[in-house]
Amino acid sequence: MDLHNYLGYLIVSVLTITSPGAAILLAINNSMKYDLRAVVFSSFGNILGLFILSLIAMFGVGILIKTSDTFFWILKIVGAVYLIYLGIKHMMSGHKEFHLSKSCEHLRNYSPKKVFVKGFLVAATNPKPILFFTAIFPLFLSQNHSVVLQFFIMTFTFMAISFISLMSYGLISKHAKAWFFDDKSLELFYKISGAIFVLMGIGMLFIKK
Repeated sequence: MDLHNYLGYLIVSVLTITSPGAAILLAINNSMKYDLRAVVFSSFGNILGLFILSLIAMFGVGILIKTSDTFFWILKIVGAVYLIYLGIKHMMSGHKEFHLSKSCEHLRNYSPKKVFVKGFLVAATNPKPILFFTAIFPLFLSQNHSVVLQFFIMTFTFMAISFISLMSYGLISKHAKAWFFDDKSLELFYKISGAIFVLMGIGMLFIKK
């Protein structure tokens, strides 16, 4: 694809990806609750979800989502319900699993598979990436180059930026752990982050095509 097209796509992607959303909040929570390794698993799950959504957009389902109110609503409701579920789970039980202390920090256990799946579901149940891929990809395609090749270039660029963004947020959160070495701050953190998940889920219901 043309260099100026790619640079334009790069700018749009960076601005879209780095703005706070459910995936970023999940990365922060995994970093605070576990460690950066958990953020890696979650981030890989997230970018796999993005890759699948980009394939869906490429093979025309994105058009179906844009034209079918029923299909769009189904996907939107599934994504909203999942985010609300995560939020309630964080508010009700998250802080009980997360006891920060310098002496036992290395003893915290988690399932890499569950962390990976949660990151995947946060991406895969969100209709916004499909709408982004469907609407944005055509704007930067060049008729002088292979559409398939350009698709993979833009998709892997989006995935790479997403991974770097999530890991960066996770790293920043890791260094902020010192603020949460008491139960009250920890409980407040989980209530606030859980409430944000719930609000994101509710907000997703108001997404328009």
